[in-house]
Amino acid sequence: MAGQPGKAAAERLRALHEADAGVLILPNAWDAASAAVIARAGAQAVATTSGGIAWSAGRHDGQGLARTEMIAQVREIVAAVAVPVTADVEGGYGDAPADVAVTVEEVIGTGAVGVNIEDSRAPGGPLFGPAEQAARIQAARAAATSAGLGELFINVRTDVFLFGVGAPETRPDDVLARCRAYADAGADGLFVPGLLDLEIIAELAAASPLPVNVMAGPGAPPIADLAAAGARRVSVGTAIAQASYTLAERVAAELLSTGTYAALEGALDFGAINGLFES
Repeated sequence: MAGQPGKAAAERLRALHEADAGVLILPNAWDAASAAVIARAGAQAVATTSGGIAWSAGRHDGQGLARTEMIAQVREIVAAVAVPVTADVEGGYGDAPADVAVTVEEVIGTGAVGVNIEDSRAPGGPLFGPAEQAARIQAARAAATSAGLGELFINVRTDVFLFGVGAPETRPDDVLARCRAYADAGADGLFVPGLLDLEIIAELAAASPLPVNVMAGPGAPPIADLAAAGARRVSVGTAIAQASYTLAERVAAELLSTGTYAALEGALDFGAINGLFES
């Protein structure tokens, strides 16, 4: 199944973030097959998960993969689906704006039409200062324009809530200040993992110049409640990959302990999956 590179896909991804489009739900993929079944389930776009991609290669999340390795996986994901793909490129594979620019250029070369770029220097922090991150975003936007895809959707992830940066009462204002700086630098969306408080989401969404993306999963409010609070994009990070690996462990444990197959019941059949890749 051919991918959908170029301006049409970028414009489609942008349209999915418009207020009248409703909440954009992005189940995260980590390889071509996971992307293909997510698209088969009806996803309007596919987001990658850096953690899932890293695990599938036997590496840790948090830039455990080199840029070239991540780009290779994104290219395979794009080729597997006919919907827009947005790529998680972690911190951009280098601190300098020039590093981020190279990453964006290579992402565009895969046919992906969106990126997630973090404002943390490493897992757990510290974070780039707002001005530092703004310079990195400016470089990303300039690289996209130079590469012929000025429509690239740049979703900037801030880890203030995820890593508990600062006192709890200061975090909303910190995120909003970062959001404004990032918007001025050319960002298109704000991703705030770790934030699931509906009241704070509502306050941020009302004040933010950018559509707000939150990361959900077990224990989070239902997507309908997140959308009602103002979230315009909901993704699940590594959660689907985690569930898949959990199932693999459960099946293996059953086979090894009881010699039975109950955990395999209800799986997609061979033909359904194999047919996703037949020309």
